[in-house]
Amino acid sequence: MIFARPLRRLVGTAAIVLCTALPAAAESLADTLVAAYRHSALIEQNRAVLRAADEDVASAVAQLRPVVQWVLEHNVQRNEGTTTTRTTSLQLGAQITLYDWGRSQFAIDGAKEQVLATRQALLGVEQDILLNAALAYFDIWRAKEQVALQQNSVEVLSRERQAAQDRFDVGEITVTDVALADAQLAQTRAALVAAQGDLEVAREAYMAATGRRPGTLSGPPPLPRLPASVDAARAVAQKTHPAILQAQRQAAAAELGVLAAAAERRPTLSANAGVGVTRGPDRFGEYDDRVGASAGLNLSQTIYSGGRLPSAHRRAMAQRDQARSALLNTSRLVSQNIGEFWANIDVARAQIGALDSQISAAQQAYDGVREEAMLGARTTLDVLDAEQSLLQARADKISAEVNLQLAHYQLLSAMGHLTVEHLNLGIPTYDPSQYYNAVRNAPYTSRQGESLDRVLRALGKGN
Repeated sequence: MIFARPLRRLVGTAAIVLCTALPAAAESLADTLVAAYRHSALIEQNRAVLRAADEDVASAVAQLRPVVQWVLEHNVQRNEGTTTTRTTSLQLGAQITLYDWGRSQFAIDGAKEQVLATRQALLGVEQDILLNAALAYFDIWRAKEQVALQQNSVEVLSRERQAAQDRFDVGEITVTDVALADAQLAQTRAALVAAQGDLEVAREAYMAATGRRPGTLSGPPPLPRLPASVDAARAVAQKTHPAILQAQRQAAAAELGVLAAAAERRPTLSANAGVGVTRGPDRFGEYDDRVGASAGLNLSQTIYSGGRLPSAHRRAMAQRDQARSALLNTSRLVSQNIGEFWANIDVARAQIGALDSQISAAQQAYDGVREEAMLGARTTLDVLDAEQSLLQARADKISAEVNLQLAHYQLLSAMGHLTVEHLNLGIPTYDPSQYYNAVRNAPYTSRQGESLDRVLRALGKGN
């Protein structure tokens, strides 16, 4: 027991030293995507839009439910002479639609289709958020590589400038060669400052996308697997892209809108019942309470509406045609994007292969020109030009590698697979059916209300 406390202190100190000595884990692309998904206010905004669409289903369902209301009325009537009559009544009534030839059911089905369309729109927003996060990640990686490249170039040119000064001091070259080396060094330093500025801009974009400053980023991950051909990618996109699925649901809702507009011209059968109590004077002037009850059926139909109902029907048909055309246009745009991103992948791969050859040749040329300049067979300008060609080739390869990565994730987005689920990011995702299941039947009892409150609290904690 005497040595217990010093031993605990020793273990604690060793743990602190060990944790301090371990480097912080580098952030991967997956970490960036997870942070963006959890941070995005745009996703939260569209989740609220989806919950509002869920409530539209509840409102449509409520149209077939009874409407119960009470009315309290008090009247004062001044009669001839000095007589004043006061009457107070309390009425409790209920009304329900018994049959409307499918009009309410069409509205319910249309609201459900809009819910499904809004869910696809939410997936589309999720894809946009993750794609922007990937862009921010690769922009930082590219900017850091460019800064490192420019820093290395500044070091190389600083040595070249010193070598030019040494050769000038012994009379091998003129002051013009030294001035050329000074100009090239100053240009490269300016390029370094610009690259550092681009890196700061990229960091701000990363923070906007993820809600945190970027730390040490790991290198680009392995390229995601793609379908065997562009036609296969197009086939996948037509089945899974959120924009196409959203347009399909909107077209279905528009079809139901036409049926609902046509049903507006049909009769409506409803029932009503009521009970009330009235306090007022009887024929002898004495005040008493009178209780009454009533019940009845009502069958009604609009015969003439001044053209409103036919206009609404034609408007619904025009909206149906609009939704059909939008579906076709969306399908074509998705197919076009698949082709463009597939071509970008092929181009980036070809560029990387060509740039590897260019870098190898430029490095060999630079080394050769530099050796020849030492022997007096080449000028300082030749050395600077060779170094600039090598620098440009390396910078171009960095951009090509980033473009290849981005083209892969853009293609995944065009296929509808740039989601948390398809990327297997391993985090809980938003369940759109939870809120819908709580409200779709227009809850009105206290038990359902408490369940809905629990859902809302859970959503608030998860945000």
